[in-house]
Amino acid sequence: MPDAAATPDKASHAKDRPWVMRTYAGHSTAEASNALYRGNLAKGQTGLSVAFDLPTQTGYDPDSIMSRGEVGKVGVPVPHLGEMRKLFKDIPLTGMNTSMTINAVAMWMLAMYQVAAEEQNPGVDPAEVAKQLAGTTQNDIIKEYLSRGTYVFPPEHSLRLIADMIAYTVHQIPNWNPINVCSYHLQEAGATPVQEISYAMCTAIAVLDQVKASGQVSDDDFEKVVGRISFFVNAGVRFVEETCKMRAFNVLWDEITRERYGVQDPKMRRFRYGVQVNSLGLTEAQPENNVQRIVLEMLGVTLSKNARARALQLPAWNEALGLPRPWDQQWSLRLQQVLAFESDLLEYEDIFDGSHVIEAKVAELVAGAKAEMDRVQAMGGAIAAVESGYMKSELVSAHAARRGRIEAGEEIIVGVNKYETTEASPLTANLDDAIMAADPQAEASALASMKAWKEQRDEAEVAAALQALAEAAKTDENLMAVTLRAVRAGATTGEWAGTLREVFGEFRAPTGVAGAVGVAEAGAELTAVRDAVKATGDELGGRLRLLVGKPGLDGHSNGAEQVAVRARDAGFEVIYQGIRLTPEQIVAAAVSEDVHCVGLSILSGSHMELVPAVLDGLKAAGMGDVPVIVGGIIPESDGKRLEELGVAAVYTPKDFGLTEIMGGIVNVIRKANGL
Repeated sequence: MPDAAATPDKASHAKDRPWVMRTYAGHSTAEASNALYRGNLAKGQTGLSVAFDLPTQTGYDPDSIMSRGEVGKVGVPVPHLGEMRKLFKDIPLTGMNTSMTINAVAMWMLAMYQVAAEEQNPGVDPAEVAKQLAGTTQNDIIKEYLSRGTYVFPPEHSLRLIADMIAYTVHQIPNWNPINVCSYHLQEAGATPVQEISYAMCTAIAVLDQVKASGQVSDDDFEKVVGRISFFVNAGVRFVEETCKMRAFNVLWDEITRERYGVQDPKMRRFRYGVQVNSLGLTEAQPENNVQRIVLEMLGVTLSKNARARALQLPAWNEALGLPRPWDQQWSLRLQQVLAFESDLLEYEDIFDGSHVIEAKVAELVAGAKAEMDRVQAMGGAIAAVESGYMKSELVSAHAARRGRIEAGEEIIVGVNKYETTEASPLTANLDDAIMAADPQAEASALASMKAWKEQRDEAEVAAALQALAEAAKTDENLMAVTLRAVRAGATTGEWAGTLREVFGEFRAPTGVAGAVGVAEAGAELTAVRDAVKATGDELGGRLRLLVGKPGLDGHSNGAEQVAVRARDAGFEVIYQGIRLTPEQIVAAAVSEDVHCVGLSILSGSHMELVPAVLDGLKAAGMGDVPVIVGGIIPESDGKRLEELGVAAVYTPKDFGLTEIMGGIVNVIRKANGL
């Protein structure tokens, strides 16, 4: 076959190599996830993207009280080396490019991955095996404090772990990206393009400054560190603006690495990024529209050759309904393959070079990002802006403004606030079959695996390894070596994280709700709800109190925050204590605050375990008459079951009108009190 350069009807150069194609996947058990990975690779996927369950992400073993209802729900549980072996069985790790969405326990997961690769290559020098590993650990803890919520340790200690990993990989695993500065979740939390760019750049600066200050990397090797920093961004449906955002990222990263860090090699200054396109904009209403949204979002990060993603993963059309099936993930993979192999996209130089429209928009984004970066740096940098709550409040406010525009009809969402009439969809004719159900035996399987693993290990060796980890954590020693020792001894994810919790302590990030700007002007609908809130409070003898609770390990707090802000605007006294609370803690808060309603937000699929625990706790505390409402990604059949158990109302992503929800809360309070 002639190449593209020799074919008259094509462009004048050989076709570019496509980006790495991934599907974010993992569920139930290591064995089930391994089968899914091998199936996806057989369909043409060119890299793996591992989704871990919430206990694994937050450093708990399946038998922890904190893991109740969460094991195997939003990803695969990997509590020890035995499960890591199963996860990658028959997948040669020295020939794979693996991305792991893991942050607080990234060091531990990389260590288990490295040891699993060594075991796949018996007789080969472990140092040589490490040099062949390629992939990425997300490892961006700052965005966890701001948006995703799977942080564990305080900022200074988290940065220490990141710097240790970077120093280790630059010397031992040179083809590994030890951190993915991740602005993806910032956009999910409401960030504007300017905020997404500026906060990501401030995060990268904080990390690089920490590596420099650690003294673990020589000046000669520091360029390699910069060259291995990768980014993970979001792409929304405004694909022209997203294209300009990516070009702006390129401009700023080149400038920062050249001027702040003195990097001379242009290759080391290259902005290297992967993408998961937007999930925030996926709708439960008319979910078939999500397919064209995903395609448009994909174009924003592929059209511009000079700012094209290095790796791409797409959500499935039905993610607002529940867990996608393998067929749904295949559909998303095929979207990428059609663009890469059927279209002529990869046959041309950058099609936007010389466009005055693109250049003007890029310049606008760069100027806005620089101004916001200056504000953050003036506060002392990204960590100071996290601890003060500034960045979180800005994101909550930006998200509230977006929600306000949607509710006012200023921002159109097809099928949600306009063009709502629809034919019955064959894709969702049976909603219970349109998504994949979580394996109900996943938790039992994980617990059995834990028991068997502990029975065969040398407990004295484990104890010695964990003691060495604790002692090293009290010094400035790089923690990768002692972490690898703990992996080889047979320690568990929870034991590794628990040891460091004892030394470093834990952290609770600001919620951003108190400083957030909500509705600037109350329209007729909000005014009517305010009147109803006040009148009902007067009838009950005081201001209405609403507890907004996040039970379990689900850290995606955007919805809960927006409910809290709008409830405050509607006149409620709002009690919101942030993420990762046990049902017992939520019940205790409801009792101590003597609330009129409890609102629970759960997006991890653990609602059928956690909500009944709250209901039972309230009854035991003598507050069984306090109405409970639930919001989240909840299948219709589960919603009906929750209402049968006593939940007063269930809200899902299709219920986008926050003021309308506030009116519903007033109604359930009145009904519960016989008004």
